[in-house]
Amino acid sequence: MIEAEKSPQNGLPNGLPTAPAGAVAEATAICARHRNDPAALLEILHDLQDQTGYVPEAVLPTIASALNLSRAEVHGVVSFYHDYRRAPAGPVVVKLCRAEACQSMGALALIETVCAARGIALGGTSEDGVTIEPVYCLGNCGLAPAAMVNGRLIGRADAGRLDTAVREARS
Repeated sequence: MIEAEKSPQNGLPNGLPTAPAGAVAEATAICARHRNDPAALLEILHDLQDQTGYVPEAVLPTIASALNLSRAEVHGVVSFYHDYRRAPAGPVVVKLCRAEACQSMGALALIETVCAARGIALGGTSEDGVTIEPVYCLGNCGLAPAAMVNGRLIGRADAGRLDTAVREARS
């Protein structure tokens, strides 16, 4: 078996993204603030995302080492929870609910329409800086389909209301 060549910057196989400048130091500091407690992994990841805008793949070994966890354990948490971004989001983030109540009220068709209009897949960021993310409940089931634009909840969402909310979020 041939082992992939490792990057000298982060010890990851070449081809995997490197951490943005300062992200490794930031991850180390955040872990230390949480006393390198493995039980604080979720909080550590939230704090890191708040600081850097996402959880860079390249810092997962740093977090794993600080918490005495395997890289696979940390990666599993990041990939399981939809709130953790693995790439930077655009300045406008649209969250579209995919839970059952919203699906029954047309959420899947809305998602297809919104993504097609922006020319991206769900989870992507358009050229004009709009990130469209799936979520699995916004707690607004009575006004399904529900969406959120930069933290503002929108009930009975449709393409027109979302376009208006995106324009308002930019201003």
